[in-house]
Amino acid sequence: MSGHSKWATTKHKKALIDAKRSKIFTKAAKLITIAARDGKSGDPVMNPGLRLAIDNAKAVSMPRENIDRAIKRGLGGLDGGAQLENITYEAYAPGGVAILIECLTDNKNRALSEVKTVLTKNGGSFASAGSVSYLFRKVGQIIVDEAENSVTDEELELIIFDSGALDFEKDETLFIVTCEMTQLNQVKTKLESDGVKINSAEIIESPTVMVDIPDDKKEKIGNLLELLDDLDDVNNVYSNANL
Repeated sequence: MSGHSKWATTKHKKALIDAKRSKIFTKAAKLITIAARDGKSGDPVMNPGLRLAIDNAKAVSMPRENIDRAIKRGLGGLDGGAQLENITYEAYAPGGVAILIECLTDNKNRALSEVKTVLTKNGGSFASAGSVSYLFRKVGQIIVDEAENSVTDEELELIIFDSGALDFEKDETLFIVTCEMTQLNQVKTKLESDGVKINSAEIIESPTVMVDIPDDKKEKIGNLLELLDDLDDVNNVYSNANL
C-alpha cells in the first residue's frame, strides 16, 4: 500500500512539473512572438528584444521548433501573433501591498475576468490607474546560477561588478543582478564574454518602497501572488511585499 501511495505522489508531482514546464513554454513563446512582431524582424542579430526572448527560451530548454514557430507567428506567418496584447493591471493585496500584473493575451475579457476572480477570492482588489505603478521602476535583471558556473563566488562577484551592473543580491545559489534598463543587453553580453552562463535576462518592475508583512499574513499574500502568476494570460507579477 505504501508503495502505491508513493507512486501516486510521484505521478502527481511529475504532473505538476510537466504542467509548469508547459506553462513556461507558453509564456516564452508569447514573448518571442511579441518581440518578433514589435521588432519587425525574425533575425535576433538585428532585433535585440528577440535575442533576449530566444535566449530566455533556450535557458528553459524550449525546443527549437517551438521557438521558430513563435517567430513565424510574430511575423504574420501563423494565426495569433497580431492579436496578442500587453495589458498591465494595478492591484492591492491584503495589507495595502501593491501588485503589478503584466498580461500577454489574445482575449482581454478573459484575462480581466480571471485576474479579478483570483483577486476577489484571495482578499485582493483592483487599484485605480497610476495608484500602484508609481511605486515601481523598470530595471534590467539578470539571473545567474552559481551551481551552473565553474567560477568561485569571489570571481563571479568581481565579474559582475566589472560588467556595468548596478548591484546584485545572493539568494542561495542564485545571483540576482540589477542594471539600468537601457544597459541590459550590454551587461548581459559582457557577462557572457567573461564566460558566465546566464539563466535569464529581462526588463522587470522593481519596487522602490517595500512593505513589511506580519508573519501570519505572509502565506496568504504569497499564495495570492502565486495564483496570479499561474494564470495562462499572466506573464509577470510584481509586488512590494517583503515576504
